[in-house]
Amino acid sequence: MFGAILATILFAFSAISGARVAKLMGGTEANFWRLSLATVFLAALAHSFGAGLSGNGFPVFLLSGCIGFGLGDVSLFQAYPRLGSRLAILIVHCLAAPFAGLVEWLWLGTTLTAVQMLCGGVILAGVATALAPEHESHEARRQFGIGIAFAVLAAIGQGGGVVLSRKAYELCRLAEQPMDGITATYQRILAGVVVSGITLLVVKRRFLFDRTASAAAPESLSTVEKWRASGMLLIFNALAGPTLGVSCYQWALKTTPSAVVLPIVALSPLVVMPFARWLEQERPSRRSTLGAVIAVSGAVGLALSK
Repeated sequence: MFGAILATILFAFSAISGARVAKLMGGTEANFWRLSLATVFLAALAHSFGAGLSGNGFPVFLLSGCIGFGLGDVSLFQAYPRLGSRLAILIVHCLAAPFAGLVEWLWLGTTLTAVQMLCGGVILAGVATALAPEHESHEARRQFGIGIAFAVLAAIGQGGGVVLSRKAYELCRLAEQPMDGITATYQRILAGVVVSGITLLVVKRRFLFDRTASAAAPESLSTVEKWRASGMLLIFNALAGPTLGVSCYQWALKTTPSAVVLPIVALSPLVVMPFARWLEQERPSRRSTLGAVIAVSGAVGLALSK
């Protein structure tokens, strides 16, 4: 449980710094570099103090990383600049919990009680309340809708990755092979950084060969200039999120069911709110705050019901 609480705090810092880096560098490129840095950090730790690439759960951890770090983080860093850190993390962490519970029920046979289903409904109601559209321009609503779509994909990626991690831990346990959170995160991120790199190549290729898209691009900074503007923030994000945050996350999943870990991590939006107001000058409305409280209350109820 302590690992889940640490992950919640670290993910909040990761969300704030990630949103700023995504605006400075671009979501796809920022995500690739943060995962690349985290891979270097995790490789040094896993091969020095952990199990490296060994273990029967390695293939499943790779698949988990492909879905979690790949689909999840690529989508999240597209949602950040469109929604801001507060709304993006609210959608991802609150929707990932009921999604993971559904997948565990269908695949692993984990049953849900009536109270758990009720709490899942409360979470969705809170998210819907927080995200009800304000009076905005047509373009703003369009970007808002695209951001929500990416955030939902990120939630699906995170929830699916969590369930696969639980399966990989089970394989290691049955084979009596030790597996720590840092090693599990390292094995997962290897696939994630490959997916992120392929996504970056596809985006770069589009801008190289599509003159219209290149001309319409809002940024003209080179990669070196982007690193000068956001390098330290990117390093902090790589440490807080995919390195330490996810390691604590995996540490919690090793001993605690995903239906308990994910709701605790869903408390991240409350941690994000004061920092988002300070760093992003984003003042949440009363309705948005009420929706966040409702969603997190449902998440807490889900954890207590377990």
